[in-house]
Amino acid sequence: MRSAASVLGIIAGVIGMIVGFFSFGYVEAVRHFGEVDGLFNQVTNTQLIQTMSIVAPLLAIAGGAMARARALWGGILLLVSAAGMYHAFGFNAFTMFPIAFAGVAGLLAVTAGKPDEPKAHF
Repeated sequence: MRSAASVLGIIAGVIGMIVGFFSFGYVEAVRHFGEVDGLFNQVTNTQLIQTMSIVAPLLAIAGGAMARARALWGGILLLVSAAGMYHAFGFNAFTMFPIAFAGVAGLLAVTAGKPDEPKAHF
């Protein structure tokens, strides 16, 4: 379970970085060039979008990397990442995989009650 959480968390972080890169770029492009009626409109909360574009993928990659050694902490980071992506970007065709992967990885890591190593996280 820890290995699956690790792999899914890192994949979620990489896909989340792609979504975050384009979201951050969209906000900056509209800020720089201005809105175009019917084509480009600025999002409501630009600070949230830009912050979550960086923080959510970072938490997913860190949680995936931690899932083997510290499953509980890694799982919490993965669940926070999934919630942050959902809150900032919503659930759509571009975010469904990073949100789902981070959520499933977080659940797998948190429920890894009997660790492979002698260190328990509960």
